[in-house]
Amino acid sequence: MPKLEPDQKRSAVVFPKNRKVLEQLGDNIKLACKRRGYTQVLISERTGLSRLTIRKIEHGDPKVSIGHYVAVLSVLGLTDDFARVANDDELGRKLQDIKLMSKKKGK
Repeated sequence: MPKLEPDQKRSAVVFPKNRKVLEQLGDNIKLACKRRGYTQVLISERTGLSRLTIRKIEHGDPKVSIGHYVAVLSVLGLTDDFARVANDDELGRKLQDIKLMSKKKGK
């Protein structure tokens, strides 16, 4: 991996499928703002983020910090939704159950 200069930032690699997820999140945030009658200016004032950053969030820009997304969700009263992400890890539980069952059979 090439060494970065002090003023360079590394950006995450976001695959097309995941980019669509971020775009959906942005659309959901935009709709939540519209439903509440919140403008980008209002969100900007309440979060301290620039209007450009708010616009990027509404478009699901992967370069925007997750903390900025959370700040906007907080203004919308939706941080509890964010906290539920990966809360019910169905795949993880199934993998754990398979491992536990194989140990039981090995006795």
